[in-house]
Amino acid sequence: MRITKVYTRSGDQGMTGLVGGERVKKSHVRIESYGDVDEMNSSVGLVRCFLRESADPERERIDSMLKKVQNDLFNLGADLATPPDRRWEGMVRTDEGDVTLLENWMDELNAELPPLTEFILPGGAPVSAFLHQARTQCRRCERRVIVLMDEEPSIEDNAMKYLNRLSDFFFVLGRYTERVRDAEELWVPKKGES
Repeated sequence: MRITKVYTRSGDQGMTGLVGGERVKKSHVRIESYGDVDEMNSSVGLVRCFLRESADPERERIDSMLKKVQNDLFNLGADLATPPDRRWEGMVRTDEGDVTLLENWMDELNAELPPLTEFILPGGAPVSAFLHQARTQCRRCERRVIVLMDEEPSIEDNAMKYLNRLSDFFFVLGRYTERVRDAEELWVPKKGES
């Protein structure tokens, strides 16, 4: 793809084009779906920026994982921007291999973490805080894709599987990045009066 001009003026009236040329409102659930994926991808970019400045000895390994995730998110966004009847042979899409890779990463990272005893307060160092933000954005993406799947039953479920696993991955990775500081804050539920 080659972009020679950023502005086109074609969206000035609130319409945009899908892959294949169909014009829809910018509020269309398909646009909302890949727009949310794009927003989450930007948060992953913030994580990577702060990670480069962190003292985490595993920062290169973590950055490599997140770079792969960002590329997957572009593939997912392109898939969501493409109506099923406009897909082409060889189109790159998220698949079971991408889901399995996230599971393997989580298993590796989780093996080095203490068991959870309570919910975790989102926050900590910037890397962890932005991972929690990406996790909640990922959950929003899931909700949006479910609506799209309801409207268009021909949407395959690999997008949902990937997003569901990705939000879990962001959670585990957020915990993992806090291990250096050993500063994970747990939720303290309000105790009832006795």
